[in-house]
Formats: sequence, structure tokens, C-alpha cells
Amino acid sequence: MEHAKDVANGAQTPESSGQHTSVNKPQDPMDSTKFREAVHAAVDEITNYYDTLPSRRVLSSVEPGYLRSLLPSGPPEDPEPWHEIQKDIESKIMPGLTHWQSPNFMAFFPASSTYPGILGELYSAAFTAPAFNWLCSPAITELETVVLDWLAKLLSLPDCYLSQGEGGGVIQGSASEAVVTVMVAARERYLREKSEGLEGEAREDRIAHLRGKLVALGSEQAHSSTHKAANIAGTRYRSVPVHLEDDFALTGAGLRKTIEDCKARGQEPFYLTVSLGTTSTCAVDHFEEIAQVAKDYPFIWIHVDAAYAGAALVCEEFQHHTDHFSAFDSFDMNMHKWLLTNFDASCLYVKRRRDLTDALSITPSYLRNTFSDSGLVTDYRDWQIPLGRRFRAMKIWFVLRTYGISGLKAHIRHHIQLGELFHSLIKSRSDLFAVLTPPAFALTVITIVPRRQRRQRSSIPADR
Repeated sequence: MEHAKDVANGAQTPESSGQHTSVNKPQDPMDSTKFREAVHAAVDEITNYYDTLPSRRVLSSVEPGYLRSLLPSGPPEDPEPWHEIQKDIESKIMPGLTHWQSPNFMAFFPASSTYPGILGELYSAAFTAPAFNWLCSPAITELETVVLDWLAKLLSLPDCYLSQGEGGGVIQGSASEAVVTVMVAARERYLREKSEGLEGEAREDRIAHLRGKLVALGSEQAHSSTHKAANIAGTRYRSVPVHLEDDFALTGAGLRKTIEDCKARGQEPFYLTVSLGTTSTCAVDHFEEIAQVAKDYPFIWIHVDAAYAGAALVCEEFQHHTDHFSAFDSFDMNMHKWLLTNFDASCLYVKRRRDLTDALSITPSYLRNTFSDSGLVTDYRDWQIPLGRRFRAMKIWFVLRTYGISGLKAHIRHHIQLGELFHSLIKSRSDLFAVLTPPAFALTVITIVPRRQRRQRSSIPADR
């Protein structure tokens, strides 16, 4: 208070007189020596965790809210040593984990985490650059461009998706995030092209009129992310019917009928998700037929969702699926679902990167710099919804180099063989199970034969 009175009365302080007082830096509770010790302890524990996964119960058995009762009501007043913090991982965190990497985990998609991917995450955390533009850290942007071109060639994607042309790839957090991103780009491209030549209020009125008519499409088997993206983008959503006789794949005829129905209602289809491996049955939509329909409706953005099954494209026997992808606008697959890379690593490719940047690029003064203004560098902030981004290319780089093309192919083919084995075992028990759709990408969809039918097949009297 005395100091405040002196300042109010015009008295000089060390700061106002130009003198500087020393500022004491607080002691860091984890310096480089302690960090090295903690890292060794953490690596040992992580390695032991993976070694013991087969013996761990896969599904957590805790009740909702279990953790609050085990933890204090707030953080500690004074620093705690790492060995005390680490003890809580096994005793408090581990009981609440579902072990997705366990060989006994039988849900969603295969175990994806690998040691090279974990190492990539370690370096990403160490460098911790937000990487919203090239200048943030040139290596982060350029490595992403290079490794995604590597992956595009490995997956046999058409050249139009490579960065050397008008297209290119970008790492998103998930396939759902990719769908939102390209749907926003599709919406803006549609509105821009449909209002071309107009200016001022006439253009604004035209866009406002069209916005209320926009409808996004996806098959009944398309992932729910398309419907969610339409909600986010502020457009309608309509699903295209599919049928068992087509193995639940989207056909050209079904698509054309839905588009014509929308047009008859005064609606404007502007976006479509097609699937290489639907979530429920791994169905593959009829790409050749859809490409023919697209010729009559060039304003519709077509996105290929290959979140899981896209990984199989590393094998030549599946690469025929990409024959017609040059007719589509974007493609996405998740390395974190079937290609040995821990979450998150969703690889989105677009045929015309300008479609993304036209829709998503906003450059305030604090983001301007000579390199971005030159147009000679890539700023991935204009290819995604968020501004900042992590160095995810590092783990993809490590995985591709550690396993090599031959290792990735062997991984996929091994899983395909396991899927075929499972299918053969299911067929050997037709009294219990029936196969709903043909096996695809290591997935076999089965249903249990009703008990009444089992009795009829085995001629067991009903009273038994």
C-alpha cells in the first residue's frame, strides 16, 4: 500500500526512474536430468504395458464417476516428484482403460498403435509447434507434403491427388473431420459457381436463396459423419437407399434416382459421400457407375470415404478400386485404423487444393508473412477447420520407413488371411451362424440363426 501511495503522489520508483530490479525465475520441478530419468521410467512402463496386454482384461469394469472419488478435489499446492505421479497411472488410470491394442480386443477396427508411431508422437510433443503456416516450422509442412505424396503413390491414387499438380494431401484428425472440411469446401464452391457473374446485393441474394436448397447425399450405409457434417454446414441431408441384392453398395441407378427426386423437390444436391468399405458391412460402392452419373451433375462434390478399407490399397490386388477416383473430388483414409499408426492420422486428398483454400483461407495481419504472400509455400491452416495443428507427419514418416512397403503389404495380407480363416470357421457352423454379406477387407458380417430354424435344420423336436 505504501508503494501505491508513493506512485500516486508522483514519487519515483525503481521502474519509473529507469532502474531495473532483478526477477527471480522459479525453480523448474523437472529439469533435463529429472526428465531423462522420468522418460526412462515411462518407456519401461509403456513397454511393460504392451508386453502384458494379452493378460489384461480388455474392457474396463469401473462404474461412471469412479475416478473423481480416487483423486483429490484439486491439484497439489506444491510440486510432486515424478515417481509419485507415475504410481497413479497403474493404480488409478489403468483400471479405467479399455485396451484397444490388446490382441483380445474384438471391436471397431484392428489394433493400430506401433512403437515407431509412439516415437513420432514423442518428437511431435517435444517440438510442439502449432504449424499453422510454413514459417512456423518449414520442416513440419514440407515433411507432411512429402510423406502424403509417398502414401498417395503407395495407395495407387490418381496423379491428380499429388502435390506436384493442382491437388495434394493433408493430415486431418479423423475421417469425420475430413468430411466436414470437404463439405464446407463443396458448399462454398457450389455457391460461388452458381452465383458467378453477379455482384453486390444480387450475388448475396442469389447465395442466400441457394443456401436454403442445398442438400448433402450419402448412402444409407455411409458413415454418420456425413449427416453430422451437413448439420454443421447448415444444409439438408438425404440418404440414398441401398439393397441387400447389391451387397448394400450404392449404385449409379440409385444415386441418379435420388438426385432427380431432389431436383423435383426444388432441392440442390451439392455433395455426395461414396464409400470404399462402409462401416457396417465394408461394402464398396459402384464407383464406375457413380462416375458416369457425375458427368451429368458436375457441380456435385464427390468424396470417397475409405477410412478403414483404404489401407488395403497398399496391396496390388485391391488397387483396381481406384480406377475411377479421378472422377471424384476428394479421398480420405485413416492410417490409424489399419495401417500401424496410432491415433490420429487421417489422410485427406483433394483434386484441387484451391477448392479448400478458397473456402477456408482468411488472412489477418498477424498471419501475414513474405513466404505465404509469395504463394510459393503451403499453409495447411487453409486446408482444415482449426488454425493450429500438430506434427503428425513425423509418425507417418517413421511408420513408412520402419515397415517399408513390403511390411505394410504383409500386415494387410495377414489380416485378410485371418478374415478368410474366420469366414471358413463360420461356414462350418451353419447351424449356428449365417453370413449376411460376402467377406470384405477382413470383415465378415454374420447373424445368429434363430433357435427355431436351428431346430428345423437339425430335426430336433420342438419340445426339446
